[in-house]
Amino acid sequence: MTIDTAVVLAAGEGNRLRPLTHNRPKPMLPAANRPILEYVLDALVDAGISKLCLVVGYKRDRVQDHFGPTYRDVPIDYVVQKKQLGSGHALQQAAGAVDDSFVVVNGDRVIQSKMVSAVVDAHEDASAVLAVLEHGNAQRYGAVDVENDTITAFVEKPDRRAFRLINAGVYAFDRSIFDALARADRIDGTLPLTTAVESLVAERKVQAVRTNGLWVDATYPWDLLEVAREVLRHGLVEAPERDRDVWVADSARIDPEATLQGPVVVGPDTEVAAGAVVGPNVALGRNATVGANATVEGAVLDTDTRVGAGSVLVDCVTGHDVHLGPATVVPGGPADVQVGDAIHRGERLGAVFGDRVRAEGGVSCAPGTLVGTSARLRTGVVVAGQVKTDTEVVR
Repeated sequence: MTIDTAVVLAAGEGNRLRPLTHNRPKPMLPAANRPILEYVLDALVDAGISKLCLVVGYKRDRVQDHFGPTYRDVPIDYVVQKKQLGSGHALQQAAGAVDDSFVVVNGDRVIQSKMVSAVVDAHEDASAVLAVLEHGNAQRYGAVDVENDTITAFVEKPDRRAFRLINAGVYAFDRSIFDALARADRIDGTLPLTTAVESLVAERKVQAVRTNGLWVDATYPWDLLEVAREVLRHGLVEAPERDRDVWVADSARIDPEATLQGPVVVGPDTEVAAGAVVGPNVALGRNATVGANATVEGAVLDTDTRVGAGSVLVDCVTGHDVHLGPATVVPGGPADVQVGDAIHRGERLGAVFGDRVRAEGGVSCAPGTLVGTSARLRTGVVVAGQVKTDTEVVR
């Protein structure tokens, strides 16, 4: 049976990616210079999917306004998850929008079309199919054991290194998945999709399809740097290639005295001034500005970011409409980063600036700094750790 419909789970917030998800859902965060969700939809359309059902919830207008009624001429049906009660609950909201068989993918992981094609092809012989792939850090994800192409164990975030295969989050189901979801127990009031899948695994009803290729996930703010590196490495950017590993939008303005060190992508209407050095591993979004003699390395600077003259930014991520004054200095990681109540040791992160942050001249940020939305950093301040939303920091 040919599958022509895909359900994309894009309703989650992404609390661990704060402050970047303060104003938009996780799937709309940048993978280099495009939203993560665009790559997901590209993979589905390239695999032959002709009907898209997006389950939206948190800040859903950001998704709907961006994509509208179609994507690459493929119609989009939006289904709303009013409360974020887990991925299984999100899929239940789409029950009326799908027919006998369909693909399910997460909207917050960059994948390739061959993963989708693989599960579609395998679904001819099984009612539930899951793409699995080898990963060096299976403890961070849902791990699986496979015997004779059947999944025999499903372990969420295992505590031992014996597992090498992980759940890639690309499924093909028939409608029996909704019966499994109806029977599944909730966990702390939420219904993860994996709970229903585990019950099918116990009945030996889930076929594994081994895949490889690009698969990157953003769980924490520093992951967006890795996502950008992988997208740049694969050349999956939205701009013409000007030179080897250097992509520059036609409307961008690069001063002849500026230096772009690939891999780097420069988005539309972005300006790089004389003496600036940008790259390697840098993604500049739409309408960004890098001032004269500034240095930007290993960074993702989103739409409308302004970097003042003489600044040095290493391992940085900015949200929308961030203004960093002249001589802003972020030396880069590794660093200990606090996310919620947890401390993550030795992560490579300079600083994260939430939407509409304003930093005046001469500001310095210690590695691992998270600056909340609309914070204001006055001239010459040195900041570290977490700066809360709407906070003003003065000397």
